[in-house]
Amino acid sequence: MIIMSVDYGDARTGLAVCDKNEILASPVCVIKESGRSNLIEKIVSAAKENDVRLFVVGLPKNMDGSEGFRAEACREFAKELSEKSGLETAMYDERLTTVAAHNALNAVDIRGKKRKAVVDAVSAVMILEDYMAYRRNLKAES
Repeated sequence: MIIMSVDYGDARTGLAVCDKNEILASPVCVIKESGRSNLIEKIVSAAKENDVRLFVVGLPKNMDGSEGFRAEACREFAKELSEKSGLETAMYDERLTTVAAHNALNAVDIRGKKRKAVVDAVSAVMILEDYMAYRRNLKAES
């Protein structure tokens, strides 16, 4: 099944998709949009172009596992995305994905404006890779 991950942000939102066998996650784009309705329209359009069947939205938990204001905003966003797209939307813990994305970009020496343009898509890839591993583990345990 093709899954699209969403790293939701106030100014920039990263998207990534996996192949139908859920093996490889690839960045799609970073959407620069602050209006939620327009953002959701753009995400739904990208999902249709990629034949997406499920969304996974990053859930920004605090390091102690608790949820704050930002997590609630992401839950509301995911609910609206599901309603507008007609697709199921799962939430997945995104703790430290932005840090990991920055570390990955450091490793390939991407800095400055170039980094700002791609870090959210890289974060979306990392969320999706973690989510796919979670799904594989669930299948293995069954």
